[in-house]
Amino acid sequence: MLLAGDIGGTKTVLALFDDAGSSAFKHVPIHEAVFPSGGFSSLEAIIEEFLKDFDIVLSGASFGVAGPVVNQQAEITNLAWIIDANKIQDTFDVTTVLLNDLEAIANAVPHLNDEELITLHKGQPELHGAKAVIAPGTGLGEAFLVWDGQKYESYPSEGGHAAFAPTSFRQLDLLSYWLKKLDHVSYERFCSGIGIPNIYEYLRECGDYEEPAWLRQELAAAVDKTPLIITTGKAGDVPICGETLTLFMEILGGEAANLALKVLATGGVYIGGGIPPRILPQLQSSLFMELFQNKGRFSTMMADIPVYVIRNPNAALYGAAYEALKAAQY
Repeated sequence: MLLAGDIGGTKTVLALFDDAGSSAFKHVPIHEAVFPSGGFSSLEAIIEEFLKDFDIVLSGASFGVAGPVVNQQAEITNLAWIIDANKIQDTFDVTTVLLNDLEAIANAVPHLNDEELITLHKGQPELHGAKAVIAPGTGLGEAFLVWDGQKYESYPSEGGHAAFAPTSFRQLDLLSYWLKKLDHVSYERFCSGIGIPNIYEYLRECGDYEEPAWLRQELAAAVDKTPLIITTGKAGDVPICGETLTLFMEILGGEAANLALKVLATGGVYIGGGIPPRILPQLQSSLFMELFQNKGRFSTMMADIPVYVIRNPNAALYGAAYEALKAAQY
């Protein structure tokens, strides 16, 4: 059996996969469970709870984690954990690998089928061209894949923390507003779940949009303001929320294109994370692709790059399973 996990500050998802070898392996778990991360003292404690009813031999284990992995160790945001691959390996007697959660999603990309993807732009992909992955969820993750002559290899990135570069006067004003409050304004400050309320705050304070009293009260009571802003924006009857989604979409389109240029992603751009599937009508509008392709002298090249939305919410888990399979084979 292979053990794979998607580890976050709020929840940990673990799954067992049948190790059938690379030729027959499919990303369909035979058992999967979700645990509240904060309810356990360590990842080892969760694994022990998960495996207690199984009499199995593990051939490989891999975990995608929300944060950078250094020397096979990682710290998870909002958790007092240090995850150490060597400690897990010693505790459960299984070859163990840690990888960044976006690297895990990238691992899954070559194996996703048509039902797990939504095509925003068909393009004309180049055979074995590099692929880019961008994922606005709670934060903004980025990764990429390159062809090594036999298969795609995935690589992590912390590009979501690169300095935000506005592409319109409205975005320039947004940057100016937040530069007065923050010492570093990254793409993640706007293009993520934690960033959507930042866009909303700017629009409210700039004076161009009125905030309804009922919305102000509900936002004040909300632990997480992002779902309310998204739902209200999609309904289309509160202009400040609709403009928030429009600005978010513009920034995502611009940064997805930036990533495509940086890694020359002629094999395609894949948009993951929890937010894109919730705003598909906005992403499927012609405006999004216009923004993606608007790169001056390189606009023609950008028009050839396919763009997809990953609709499978377990892509990171499945990507970790493929890494576990690789660990088992070595």
